[in-house]
Amino acid sequence: MKTVSVVIPAYNEADSIVPTLRAVRERVTCDELIVVDDGSTDGTGELADGWADLVIRLPRNQGKGGALQTGWRRAGGDIVLFLDGDLRESAGEANDLLAPVLAGACDMAVAVLPAPARKAGVGLAKGLAHHGIRLLTGYRARAPLSGQRAVRRQVLERTGRLDSGFGIEVGLTIDALRAGYRVLEVPVAFSHRQTGNDWAGCCHRGKEFLAIGRALGRKWWEGGMWTRN
Repeated sequence: MKTVSVVIPAYNEADSIVPTLRAVRERVTCDELIVVDDGSTDGTGELADGWADLVIRLPRNQGKGGALQTGWRRAGGDIVLFLDGDLRESAGEANDLLAPVLAGACDMAVAVLPAPARKAGVGLAKGLAHHGIRLLTGYRARAPLSGQRAVRRQVLERTGRLDSGFGIEVGLTIDALRAGYRVLEVPVAFSHRQTGNDWAGCCHRGKEFLAIGRALGRKWWEGGMWTRN
């Protein structure tokens, strides 16, 4: 029987972390629940204490990649399920994401979320990620930036260190495909906080775009050449 470790990175998620963890506890196949408090200042870690098997507190914010790296290294499961801390009750849908990995149908399952009620931005970051993954691997990803993933531990051990910041999803997808692992995208009814079209949202998407570009640049160097399809 394969065991499952759920790893949730959280930075200032006091409003969402308890509903998220409760949904995981009540509805998701989970042998171990780990929260990585990524330097929060709003009491996120303290709220997680009552629900998680382990709360790892990072002294300063390291970004999503650093938090996930810390979390999966401490996890003991055969499968590591990465979930965001702001999924709230929809985190309970994660069994749909776990199912193909548990069944051996793929090595990494990536959640494709429903279309948002309103569109934010013009899709530059997602477009860059999509085209970069395709050029480097030939794979056409529908959800290249999805952070909700179920991954066999072997994939993480083989691919090594995760990319930092907003480049983590793109880097992990490229590394897994290059190593010959099977990646499957799965529709899952998750919902989470969306960035707006205000100045803060534009800044967030700008940082995301730059981080994705840096991640793709590193993968190009590591791969030696672009795959043309």
